[in-house]
Amino acid sequence: MMRAFFAIALALLTGTAFAQAGKTEVLWLGQAAFRITTPGGKVMVIDPWLTTNPKTPPAFKDLHALGKVDLVLLTHGHFDHSLDAAPLARMHKVRLYAPPGLKDTLVSIGELPAELGPGMNKSGIAMPFGPEIKLHMVRAEHSSELSWKDASGKTVSLPGGEPVGWIMELENGFRIYHMGDTGLFGDMKFIGEFYKPDLVLVPIGGNFTINAQLGAYAVREWLKPRFAIPMHYGTYPILAGKPEDFIKELGASRTRTIVLNPGEKVEF
Repeated sequence: MMRAFFAIALALLTGTAFAQAGKTEVLWLGQAAFRITTPGGKVMVIDPWLTTNPKTPPAFKDLHALGKVDLVLLTHGHFDHSLDAAPLARMHKVRLYAPPGLKDTLVSIGELPAELGPGMNKSGIAMPFGPEIKLHMVRAEHSSELSWKDASGKTVSLPGGEPVGWIMELENGFRIYHMGDTGLFGDMKFIGEFYKPDLVLVPIGGNFTINAQLGAYAVREWLKPRFAIPMHYGTYPILAGKPEDFIKELGASRTRTIVLNPGEKVEF
């Protein structure tokens, strides 16, 4: 937490990107789940796997504990990202933005009302609250099957579209890049150069995604954000990446790493 404190202080003292009034709050809920509160008070929840996540604090296993939710985002269909997304969207009667094939599947099986599933695809820009907040859907390198129990109780694998990442451009210009589950790919350099993210939420667990070394390479060489928060590690033993390895691999990078525990939040 001391690392987080000094990084926040640095942001507040020197960050020209945060000059406008209002703060951005980022709450990590374990794995790739975050609740992001924008400077204007909009609440976006991304990749909500909470109710059965062993690392999610008990208080947040009740979806009502998230409080107000204005929007839900999904990067792909795997259960550890999507399990609570449609229930959360239905609970709050808010839109759920997801890869198009995944959105279509959720609607077709009755998990998501059609009016809550807007269409979108990679390189698209959504402005669900007006022009002040822009959501950019970008590439990720992964898979996206959706596991679902049919009427007989049998678990079947359904199309989940192609995986994506999200760039969230907020009211004050602060840009958050949630990489989703991803392998390393050369277009990350383009994402860094074009979108210029201020904060990157980077998976480091390995096995299913980039590990600490590859995550650090992408952040150091291609994305070059001001801040990075490691995610998608430690939930199970196979997700063996460690934040200290990520920090070591970053070396003398300009990026400041903020290490959170599930249930902790940071403000920018």
